[in-house]
Parts: sequence; C-alpha cells; structure tokens
Amino acid sequence: MPALPEPLTRLVEQLQKLPGIGAKSAQRLAFHVLRTPREDVERLCEALRDVKDRVTYCSVCHNITDTDPCIFCTSPARDPKIICVVEEPQNVTVVEKTGGFKGRYHVLMGTLSPLQGVGPDDLKIKSLLARVGDGTVEEVIVATNPTVEGEATALYLARLLKPLGVRVTRIAMGIPVGSDLEYADEITMSRAMDGRREF
Repeated sequence: MPALPEPLTRLVEQLQKLPGIGAKSAQRLAFHVLRTPREDVERLCEALRDVKDRVTYCSVCHNITDTDPCIFCTSPARDPKIICVVEEPQNVTVVEKTGGFKGRYHVLMGTLSPLQGVGPDDLKIKSLLARVGDGTVEEVIVATNPTVEGEATALYLARLLKPLGVRVTRIAMGIPVGSDLEYADEITMSRAMDGRREF
C-alpha cells in the first residue's frame, strides 16, 4: 500500500495524540477532514485557536473560563457560603446539570496520588484554604470521584478544613465506586448531592 501524502500523515499523527483516538480512528478522522469543505475545516481551525487563545483558568476557583473571574465566582445568584470542591473542570459541568447546586466551586486540578508523584502542593489546595479562611464560607462539599485517590483527597481536605470551623460534607455514593463524575447522569449526581454527609 502506498504511503499517505506527508500532510495527511502529519494530520494522522497529531490526531492520534488526542485521548481515545487510536491509529485507525485518527486515519478515519484525517480522511474525513480531507473530504470536508474548506470552510468547515477553517471553522474547526478557528475554534481550536480560540480555545487556546481565549480559554483560561479562573484566578479564584480554577475552573475554565473566558472571563476572569468566572461566571460562577461573580454571579450574585450563587451562594458564596457554599463551595463544592471537584477534581477537574469537567466535573463542574456534571454538577451544574443537576440544576440543584447554587453555590460556588473550587477545582483542585487533580487528586493526591503519591505513586504518580502528585502531592498537596501540586493541587489547588492552598487557594481553597485561603477562600475558606476569609470567614465567608460555611460549608465545603467535597465532590471528588469515588476512587482510592478521590477518597484519599477527600479525607485530606476534611482534616485541613475542619479546624477552620467550616462544615465539611461529602457527596453521597450514588456514584459507583471506581467511576468518574464525568460519566454520571443528572439524576445520579443530583441524588449524590442531596445525600451528602458530614465528614
């Protein structure tokens, strides 16, 4: 079989770097791009550039945003007395889908994982402690994933936060152990939020 033209080979190589995209999927996507009208490809390129140029992390909660601080941190409709702590920005979207949470967020940008070299200083824990330490926050809901790392992170946070006089709760385990919040449906996530418990 003849080799692919060099530009198409480069596109396949770049697409393979995306999560969940193997060699065959990358090749299918590359051929799809080749068949797609130029205007559609230009829009895709523009969307990719815009994400890199305009999307950043909120200086308060570390969620992704195109304005800093983000809409959750600046909205007067959000309760500043309640903070929901999640692992990654995509977890905010899952909690928001429930429609029931009206507080603010804090994104850790990961979990404690000593085996992978991720310690407390690698996460956004100091800024969480600073937010809670100002005296406004009354409750911190720990909504980390029900994995070994998520549970360890939740326990670590509870030990740090309780002495600050704040109520620390954990989402109920409507989320299956070992799974990811990203894949939870709205009803399961809503029940998990409603069934949260004190640490």
